[in-house]
Amino acid sequence: MNIGQASAASGVSAKMIRYYESIALLPAAGRRDSGYRDYGEEDVHRLSFVRRARDLGFSIEQIRSLLALWTDTGRSNADVRAIARTHLKEMEEQARKLADMIGTLKALVGSCETGPRNTCPIIEELGDHKPAPAAPVKARRRVA
Repeated sequence: MNIGQASAASGVSAKMIRYYESIALLPAAGRRDSGYRDYGEEDVHRLSFVRRARDLGFSIEQIRSLLALWTDTGRSNADVRAIARTHLKEMEEQARKLADMIGTLKALVGSCETGPRNTCPIIEELGDHKPAPAAPVKARRRVA
């Protein structure tokens, strides 16, 4: 099947299929005499795996590891579980941070009266914080 058909069958855009090939997440597709990419059912299955993993928020490197384990018939499920647990902890931390931001924004919105006003709690809160310090610039080494 061509890239459009593989895209439709897997739910992964043609642009992402090309990207996944370029980073070797998907093996390079065979080519037809016309030069067009040619995908098989195994490629579509792999693309569907990647799409579902991305839907769950796994990083490219985590997906790379999961794909290696998926094709390893001697794998330990503990290895797969470890990757998933690490990702779960990352997501829980993100959820905690989002909950904190939501709470802060709700309080700010609740304290902001309607109508013209010289002061606004939301603007004041945003303006009260000092900018983050700039990251130090690393000196570049010259190559002789």
